[in-house]
Amino acid sequence: MFKKQRTIFTSSHHCTARRAQKHTREGKRERGREYMTRPELTQVKVKERLQMRWILLAFNRVGSNDCAKIWSAFEQAYVSKDPCTVPPEAYNALLEAAPLHLPVLFWSKTKDLVHDFTDKSSCHVTLEDTLLGTVLDGVTWCGKEGSNETFTSVCPGWSDCDNNPVRSFWNKASASYAEVACGNVSVMLNGSILTPFSPVSIFASVEVKHFNPDVMNSLNVILVAQEKVSNCTNASLKDLQKQLAQGIAYSCQEVPE
Repeated sequence: MFKKQRTIFTSSHHCTARRAQKHTREGKRERGREYMTRPELTQVKVKERLQMRWILLAFNRVGSNDCAKIWSAFEQAYVSKDPCTVPPEAYNALLEAAPLHLPVLFWSKTKDLVHDFTDKSSCHVTLEDTLLGTVLDGVTWCGKEGSNETFTSVCPGWSDCDNNPVRSFWNKASASYAEVACGNVSVMLNGSILTPFSPVSIFASVEVKHFNPDVMNSLNVILVAQEKVSNCTNASLKDLQKQLAQGIAYSCQEVPE
């Protein structure tokens, strides 16, 4: 699949690729993963874990002053608040401190595969490859009324309440990421399942709704499959095409995994 990656993914003439960040991202992300999986860190407060990630992953990308600014904006979103009353808008300041202006690549039900691709490419970036995505992917956090601490063991799960800190962050970040998508954009979907474009996925429920036809020209679906179940004529993909704003062209191609 990836031997022909230049023909699979269309690049935009309107987006400026931040290649310098991508050249060092892979090694930093791997170091971050190794650091965070040490057994002795599993019970450490998420605030300390995040600060470790900030040092490992963020300092060399944004500098110490911006790093502190971003950390402060992050804490303001949820600290001292009921963990079920943190709306997506609480992260506005955080997204302003760490904007997501990048050559974007979307995905749904293909997380491992898409990140295997972006680890080898300097031309496309998923949300999880950005500064905030790299630091917060796979982490749980929340606050508590009357406390200035950050917690991990008493936080609501993704579906326990709509406005929990983690769910609200990813919904807000996903919406912001979709809003800056420009030119010719690609999404990697799973052709090994019956519904590649699931209406309950973040891609369908959040990102597609925030595509801006004033700056986005087209969406190219890359349908990857190890065991082919769906193809480009799938009914859910027809729904995707219908949901795109007028002015955004649609294409689909099937690629064996």
